[in-house]
Amino acid sequence: MVAWLKVEHDYMSDEGYIDYFAVLGLTAECKPGEVRKQYKVLMKALVLKIAREEITEARRNAFLLEMCRLNAAYLILRDTEERERYTAQRDEVIALEAQWQELNAKQVDTEEIRRDYDGALKQFLSTYMEERMLEAGRDKECIEASKWDPMHERHASTVLRKYRQQLYHKIQERLPYAEITTPSIDWNERAQVVSTILEGGVV
Repeated sequence: MVAWLKVEHDYMSDEGYIDYFAVLGLTAECKPGEVRKQYKVLMKALVLKIAREEITEARRNAFLLEMCRLNAAYLILRDTEERERYTAQRDEVIALEAQWQELNAKQVDTEEIRRDYDGALKQFLSTYMEERMLEAGRDKECIEASKWDPMHERHASTVLRKYRQQLYHKIQERLPYAEITTPSIDWNERAQVVSTILEGGVV
């Protein structure tokens, strides 16, 4: 795994479903004014940090990801309807995974819930780990605070696509797919069967 793609942030500790409230260090009850204030504080600190660092490719990618998260958090949480839509989709995908895990533990058919979950997961990651992040980079306030420009977006498109795919596979690794039992093969018996066939005998 590429180093800068490692998911180790506190706000990703909820199993890959990014918590944009945690990104800004706020609670779900925060007001739009608190969102704006905290975003500007965190983005200013990030921009200053970037200016002090020697920029390698890995650091550039990591900084782009962090900037994208902050911009998306601001874009989503400052607007009541957008915030409610994000929260509802996040709650839905978490609930679907929990339901899948529960049904699997009871050893019942999980194919339908698996399909529902996979569709909801792909939609959530595509929307909130890529599309909204890129959209935020075109927002006037975000551009002003983060110094975002077209060059950032071109590079971020590739970075975010890889990040979304990595998150998807990371989540898949913990899901209860049906285990495939390794077939038991008697190789001595198989050798005897092959030998009989080659000699023109009947098995």
